[in-house]
Amino acid sequence: METIGFLDPVRSAPAASWGMRRIGSAPSHEAGQADSDFSATLLAMAGHDLRQPLQVITSAHDVLAQTLATEEQREELIRAEDATAQLASMLGQLVEALQLRERSDDDLHVPVQLGPIFDGLAAEFAEAARLKGITFRVTATRWAGFSHPVLLNGMLRNLIRNAIDYTPAGGGVFVTSRRCGTELHIEVRDTGVGIRATALSTIFRAFQRADESRTDGLGLGLFIVKHSADLLGHRVEVRSVEGRGSCFTLVVGAKGLG
Repeated sequence: METIGFLDPVRSAPAASWGMRRIGSAPSHEAGQADSDFSATLLAMAGHDLRQPLQVITSAHDVLAQTLATEEQREELIRAEDATAQLASMLGQLVEALQLRERSDDDLHVPVQLGPIFDGLAAEFAEAARLKGITFRVTATRWAGFSHPVLLNGMLRNLIRNAIDYTPAGGGVFVTSRRCGTELHIEVRDTGVGIRATALSTIFRAFQRADESRTDGLGLGLFIVKHSADLLGHRVEVRSVEGRGSCFTLVVGAKGLG
């Protein structure tokens, strides 16, 4: 296991203090044709019709930014841009959740090198972590696993986004990987607010938030992670100490060194 020079209360907490939850059930294929058609229709609408007005709003923001004269006006525009970005993110999660219903479980597993995925994640989330004032580290790796590159990347993106969202300034989010026999364990750890033991059994449900007082987002991130894992036959393990942080582990079949 790679080590990080940062005090991590989640890793150092006694095992008995952890809440624990494993997710790894077999995928369900019992949806009827009508349900499948409805999902496909929603996916097409979300992917096209709803994206167009967001693109118009974004373009209008770019034009307005060149004409604003006062700092107050610029601050209002920034708030509008943030709201638009949040809508775009929610739409992306909805599309991703619906796409899972349209995928087949055939030919999904291929050898996937973690190195390039980790490099992309490090670059993607560095600025968000910096702006929030938290440490964000992705430990370089040469491991490879049997998975699907798009779904694996999507699961890790959702886990990292959640970790950053729920970690206050001064905390840390860390992404590591380690080989355990025939398995590859990919960990996303944080020193954030943690999850109540009573909530561990429900956090993977759609529209569920670990912190119910929050109103941002749709609560679909962990739902997407669970269903992606189900589709691929991967496991998701969760350990958390309320007030001290959480550790989400994706367990995939290991290929070996790249």
